[in-house]
Amino acid sequence: MNALWRVWDHFEEGFIAFLLAAMTLVTFVYVVLNNLYTVFYSIGDAFEPTSEFFFMLGDFIIDLAQSMTWSTALTKALFAWLIFSGLAYGVRTAGHIGVDALVKLAPRHVQRYIGILACLFCLGYAGLLSVASYEWIKALFIANIGAEDLGHIGIKQWHIGMIVPIGFAMVFIRFGEIFVRILRNEQTGLGLADEAAEAAKLGEEEPK
Repeated sequence: MNALWRVWDHFEEGFIAFLLAAMTLVTFVYVVLNNLYTVFYSIGDAFEPTSEFFFMLGDFIIDLAQSMTWSTALTKALFAWLIFSGLAYGVRTAGHIGVDALVKLAPRHVQRYIGILACLFCLGYAGLLSVASYEWIKALFIANIGAEDLGHIGIKQWHIGMIVPIGFAMVFIRFGEIFVRILRNEQTGLGLADEAAEAAKLGEEEPK
């Protein structure tokens, strides 16, 4: 079971890295194409004997740039997937400094109960949004509406939106893991490590 979770953890990290790389690549190509054609037009103006060739290249590149109307919509979709994939990753990597700082203010014997209460609230929130977003995606699936600027290649709105229930379901699972660890006295707050203490320690260090 632990090996399965390790595989999933690596997949989660790799998937987030892939989304970041895909967003960067699409944006980079679009920006390059929208600026590169002017280079060939300038070369064509400077060298008349070869102007027809360079003007042809410029026309070809500007046609490519104009055909990439889908790039903005795709980047938005990738960004949405990145956000909701990152929710569960943030829970796993203990991104709860504020909550943990509040827990640490309480007496030691009370910290565990505050952690349990906070975790139950988080589980309820994640569970509620998982169910609600699933109903939303089911409605989009029935409607079968094409995504903006991506419908012509077969991408539907529910294809993009399905990351919402998946993301919140993963958040629910991650908080479930934390809840079990709190019950086993393996931790007190929502973080896997004492991030609040580390942040305070860094703040107290004198700049060199």
